Amino acid sequence: MNIIVIGGGAAGFFGAIACAEANPNAQVTILEKSNKLLSKVRVSGGGRCNVTHNCFVPTVFSQHYPRGAKQLKEAFKNFGATETIAWFEKHGVKLKAEADGRMFPVTDNSETIIDCLMREAKRAGISIKTSTAVDKIEPQSINGNPQFLLNLSNGQSITADKVLVCTGGNPKSQAYNWLRELGHNIQAPVPSLFTFNVPDNALKELMGVSVPKAKVRIAGQKLEYEGPLLITHWGYSGPAVLKLSAWGARLFHDIGYTFTALINWIPEYTEEALREHLQDYRQSHPKKTVSSNPIFGLPQRLWKALTILADIPEQTRWAELPAKNTNKLIEALHRAPFEVKGKTTFKEEFVTCGGIDLSEVNFKTMESRVQPGLYFAGEVLDVDGITGGFNFQAAWTTGYLAGKAMAAAL
Repeated sequence: MNIIVIGGGAAGFFGAIACAEANPNAQVTILEKSNKLLSKVRVSGGGRCNVTHNCFVPTVFSQHYPRGAKQLKEAFKNFGATETIAWFEKHGVKLKAEADGRMFPVTDNSETIIDCLMREAKRAGISIKTSTAVDKIEPQSINGNPQFLLNLSNGQSITADKVLVCTGGNPKSQAYNWLRELGHNIQAPVPSLFTFNVPDNALKELMGVSVPKAKVRIAGQKLEYEGPLLITHWGYSGPAVLKLSAWGARLFHDIGYTFTALINWIPEYTEEALREHLQDYRQSHPKKTVSSNPIFGLPQRLWKALTILADIPEQTRWAELPAKNTNKLIEALHRAPFEVKGKTTFKEEFVTCGGIDLSEVNFKTMESRVQPGLYFAGEVLDVDGITGGFNFQAAWTTGYLAGKAMAAAL
């Protein structure tokens, strides 16, 4: 029995190994169009590979997916973070959790994950062919059983009893045409996980300054996210922005990545509590210079920049601060507006929102409801998570379920 896995990334390898381990009689082949295998695994997490997230309740874990949450909630009950950690431990890789919940190999090296997957693929007898793209899949029927003819970019063709598509996300809609030809609908691909470009950023000189918790809100929308925020030379980054970009991926695309971001630098304070705190501080420290004495634990450079935004002269003491400038300071602290014009891809970790319509896939088996014998896993589906190991977990889960289902179907 011939199984073809299209795509040599995380989902492809995991699906191929799951299939070969569950059914040793299956002949499993991975076809990768580039000359590199597991390239996203290599660069993820700054080269450490953020394998999964330290969360073991499927309903909670699934809430980190702007698209695919409902389907993954059930899938995670069959193979979630608990099973992923156990799988890697069983295959010689121990994982550790960091304070923010992200999980990495204890070696802090993505090559550990790559070596493990390559080793297990070899042990399972999986054939791997690089620089081999599939241009077209033609469904056939042999003695009433569905089969597939795969036309390759090198002019050759091969047949398969089952096909698992793990080609990842692609920013170009036409890249999915070969799957549309099989009867599948594609949710238009748009970028997810990106940083905000602010060309006229009043805080540009503060690049590298970060705060552990800020709330970023989009003016005129219900979108907001709270978390660490980083000021860059082009605008804003950090988990608060990246996660917000995932939740708002379609909206941001529709409005041309041009909008006003409102930053609350101290979200733990309501506006009323903030006003009271400033009043108390003024009474306790009337002779202190406003701009050179940061409060709320904000970095000195950021505090000074916010006082400049509030038009507070450099030598002004708290006792001399007019009500008008106090109000401006509250505005700068609570909802500083920044005009976003465009986006920047986060490192090399391009993630797309969009792909195979989820209603056309059975998430118990990852088999197509449109084309029996065809399976999908990973980012080729209209599934994407926020940063923190969630996209890899979706790849492990969908790949594993597809691999097991193909092995059982044989």
